[in-house]
Amino acid sequence: MTEMFAVATITVLAVIAPGADFAVIVRNSCLYGRCTGLLGALGVAAGVLVHVTYTMLGVGLLIASSTFLFTVIKLAGAAYLVFIGVRTFRARAEVHVDLDHKSGLTPFAALRTGFLTNVLNPKTTLFVVSTFAQVVSPGTPVHQQVGYGLFMSLAHLLWFAVVAVFFSQVRMRTLMLRAQKVLNKVIGSVLAGLGVSLAFAPSH
Repeated sequence: MTEMFAVATITVLAVIAPGADFAVIVRNSCLYGRCTGLLGALGVAAGVLVHVTYTMLGVGLLIASSTFLFTVIKLAGAAYLVFIGVRTFRARAEVHVDLDHKSGLTPFAALRTGFLTNVLNPKTTLFVVSTFAQVVSPGTPVHQQVGYGLFMSLAHLLWFAVVAVFFSQVRMRTLMLRAQKVLNKVIGSVLAGLGVSLAFAPSH
């Protein structure tokens, strides 16, 4: 499995799995419309870049200083992928969205809400760190690592933009929630499988 394929697969599956970002975008799209949802998606993507930046710096320094510690993080990251895979597989696909509070939301507030939801989400931290722990090696060029990070951010932007468009329409919202039950089984199985395979893969 190549680095690029691993990053792309893990990122896409992790992004689609519902979480805090998903709930916030759904809520804002339902309450305030498509534009507000899209601004929230942009905020989420910006938040991902924050996680990528400190992860690249931290993991890069770790590789240079201690192979043992990097191996520990690599295994912990693989274990996390298995963990979220199992949790996603067992999830009931019940996304709770608060539609009662309907106070106004400015464009900046919509952007800020998406950004803070992602930046303060420990699950995103673990996702980015565990993914980089699997693919970053002393031989991985910096520009390639940056490319991975930009892909993660872009994947979040595109997915949540789609979510914003869909959930701003009642019919689409209903269909998507129904499909989520099947998606959870597929996503959970693949994530857990990736975690196991990456844990036993030889180090770079």
